[in-house]
Amino acid sequence: MNPFTALGLPAGRDLTDQQVRAAWVSIAAATHPDRPDGGDVGRYTAAATAYAQLRTAWGRSEAYADLTAEQPHVPAPAPATPVTPGAGIIRMVRLVPARIRHGRPLRLLLRAIIAALLSLLVLSVVPGQPSGPAVVTGLITWFVLTARGDLAPPPGR
Repeated sequence: MNPFTALGLPAGRDLTDQQVRAAWVSIAAATHPDRPDGGDVGRYTAAATAYAQLRTAWGRSEAYADLTAEQPHVPAPAPATPVTPGAGIIRMVRLVPARIRHGRPLRLLLRAIIAALLSLLVLSVVPGQPSGPAVVTGLITWFVLTARGDLAPPPGR
């Protein structure tokens, strides 16, 4: 069963929670078994199962992956131009300023300042202790892993 079809939605990972909930509410209101006309139990059950699967972004991506796995795989055509090693990394690094500018630059700056101040605080409180560099490494890791949410998505996504 295709959960996207059961809710009358186009198959895709990019659906929002609101779109899925609106589709579920409209089908549930029209087919609920407690309606005076008895509703449509089969369609209501299928829609309820589909909503349970698609109500989160993770569930939508899993359902979409299952659908695409069932389709025959068509290999991508070979690139027309030769690909140089590291070209993707160079392009990614060159896009960082634009991604910062079009994302949430003030929030990113605030997070960088917080990470730097906490690092300085840790190093001044526990100078020369082995735990100091470990905590600073943890703060840097936190900043790098969470900063992605403050950047604009790369082109093509």
